[in-house]
Amino acid sequence: MHLFTKHENNLKALEEKNFKLEKDIQNIFEANLEILTGWKFIKSEFTIKANRIDTLAYDTENNSFIIIEYKKERHFSVVDQGVSYLNLMLEYKADFIIEYNESQNESIKRADTDWSQSKVVFVSPAFTDFQKQASNFKDLPIELWEIKQYENGTVLINPIKKSKAAPNIREVKSEQNSAINKVTKEVTVYTEELYLSSKNDTVIELYEDFRRAILNLSSEIEVHPKKWYIAFKTKTNIVDIEVQANTLKIWINLKKGQLDDPKIL
Repeated sequence: MHLFTKHENNLKALEEKNFKLEKDIQNIFEANLEILTGWKFIKSEFTIKANRIDTLAYDTENNSFIIIEYKKERHFSVVDQGVSYLNLMLEYKADFIIEYNESQNESIKRADTDWSQSKVVFVSPAFTDFQKQASNFKDLPIELWEIKQYENGTVLINPIKKSKAAPNIREVKSEQNSAINKVTKEVTVYTEELYLSSKNDTVIELYEDFRRAILNLSSEIEVHPKKWYIAFKTKTNIVDIEVQANTLKIWINLKKGQLDDPKIL
């Protein structure tokens, strides 16, 4: 992706600036975590059983923990490390709860957390094609986010989307199968396909009509399937849709009195 500054009708390409240290990437993310992700910052350099997690965050919308790892170099295995950290979290859930309670002004219990929506996010200036392909499984809770900085202080964050034709990790046999099976049994990556799989054709067609209409409102709107509903969001959720047996339940995320409804529906 090329970024430019515009002066009248003339464009000037912005020069990309390299990060000197992984810590520089970490500092940007941790200082702006809520703006960038909407997640709550819990702990930097969280150490558990001799493993150091760069950033521990908590997704308050999904009630789930998020592990964030920063990489300046491109030679590392996203799947090996990601699965290892997810297994660590699922094995030592109490340690994560204790860290949350000690760092926040509120307490949660292990049952309050939805462990099925846990995930690992890798943040790096660039990923290889092999890394992108290795993590391109629809049910693998590992995400790749690219970060780039430019000469005028501009920072670009680009979460890499998995392809629509991405396979299921369960279908692939590997030496990691036992570790991956443990993760995929407890952690679920929610997709539109998964959410709609048990619905009838009529309600699916109704959902598709509303989906198209919502996405046509702005190119910035993205679809984020959750456990109980499908969210349409930019920085925050705009519309949430719960697909029921024979109809849709739709929430417009505005405070009372803010909705401009000329038809008064």
